Amino acid sequence: DAVAAAPNNTDTRFVIYVKAGAYFENVEVGKSKTNLLLFGDGIGKTVVKASRSVVDGWTTFRSATVAVVGDGFLMRDITIENAAGPSKHQAVALRVGADLSAFYRCSFVGYQDTLYVHSLRQFYRECNVYGTVDFIFGNAAVVLQNCNLYARKPLPNQQNIFTAQGREDPNQNTGISIQRCKVAAAADLIPVQANFSTYLGRPWKEYSRTVFMQSYLDSLISPAGWLEWNGSFALSTLYYGEYMNRGPGSNTSSRVAWPGFRVIGDAAEASNFTTAAFVQGDQWLGSTSVPFSLGLD
Repeated sequence: DAVAAAPNNTDTRFVIYVKAGAYFENVEVGKSKTNLLLFGDGIGKTVVKASRSVVDGWTTFRSATVAVVGDGFLMRDITIENAAGPSKHQAVALRVGADLSAFYRCSFVGYQDTLYVHSLRQFYRECNVYGTVDFIFGNAAVVLQNCNLYARKPLPNQQNIFTAQGREDPNQNTGISIQRCKVAAAADLIPVQANFSTYLGRPWKEYSRTVFMQSYLDSLISPAGWLEWNGSFALSTLYYGEYMNRGPGSNTSSRVAWPGFRVIGDAAEASNFTTAAFVQGDQWLGSTSVPFSLGLD
């Protein structure tokens, strides 16, 4: 109701405070709801939760607990959850197709397809993302900076895959850039981690593009690092890079030998995926009050 009451197509920031509590609903921030700031009382305190899923007849797109397409959207200090559970397959917590949108100190909780970074320019800072299969996916230009990415315990015979980037054309300036993040196992996965393989990403579309830089990769990451989508599909057209990561999962000596995978050797190449270069953060993040760093330092 608060979102519906917000002014349409406004150039000024409209603030909605969501006080601590659990809100069981699906929320849609439409195209006309521009420059909205949704802020709560903190991760785990302000919680928006629903449980739509593909198994229950929703499309992946429509399954989102919160869906945002109003440009200039900001969210901070909120948990968004899709509580459908792992047996319900695709079940999105947050879908974003809003340009110049930023998320600060939020948590996105699901299993398969948790965070749908659908399209346009997005920035995530100090957020937590929990999931299992392809749980950060879509075709936005997105930087996740200083975030915690947690793989959960999947269904038997499933594998965990952190990303499934959906770039379909080499001219699209889209991709997933993961910078200075922690990539680790959630509490429920830790005791059974040896029973499941976990990968950094797999190519949802032909020109899939994903980079992990300056991040901590924990021991759950398979030595191969990356997984095929379907045989040789996209392996020569994708762009997957790793740059200056650390931690037990960061050893690149046994990584996949695909034409499209590279260990990025120089800062010049890596800097294409910084907040400044990749989402033009220098032009808009300053007005969001979200902390950010523009470069590799």
